[in-house]
Amino acid sequence: MDMIKEGQHIARQGSPADADMARAGEYLTFKLGGEEYGIDILRVQEIRSYEQPTRIANAPAFLKGVVNLRGVIVPIVDLRVRLGCAEAQYNHFTVVIVLNVKGRVVGAVVDSVSDVLELPAEAIRPAPPMASNGADNGYLTGIGSVGDRMLILMDIEALMSSPDMGLLDSAR
Repeated sequence: MDMIKEGQHIARQGSPADADMARAGEYLTFKLGGEEYGIDILRVQEIRSYEQPTRIANAPAFLKGVVNLRGVIVPIVDLRVRLGCAEAQYNHFTVVIVLNVKGRVVGAVVDSVSDVLELPAEAIRPAPPMASNGADNGYLTGIGSVGDRMLILMDIEALMSSPDMGLLDSAR
């Protein structure tokens, strides 16, 4: 399995995965806290090292600010803060996954990026039903098994475009 290199552009082919559930395909894997997650590679534009964004006044804690990416102003969301990880340290492993979500470029801060995995349909199980108690788990699409690793598969587009994120204008 090849490690993703900083600044590497991700080649995208094929059609996007269904929003309802995970399906066979390529997933970019990354760490948030002690857990490993996977997102549809078709949503990934590039991977960059973390740089301190320009803070926006009165923004929620998970919105770290904005950066200028080749002339495009990109909001930077710390997924560790958004998903309630115990701590979010910024070190040389911390990266920003630059995503294309509904035609808008958004950055997602993660602890580290692992690799790109091809998951066949038989390696993916539905996400277990969970009592919400106010928790939003609608972005979870399945659980992938790769050897002894469990991969939490998420619909990054659903998460980033959710109304509480405030990143996309839902009225349009």
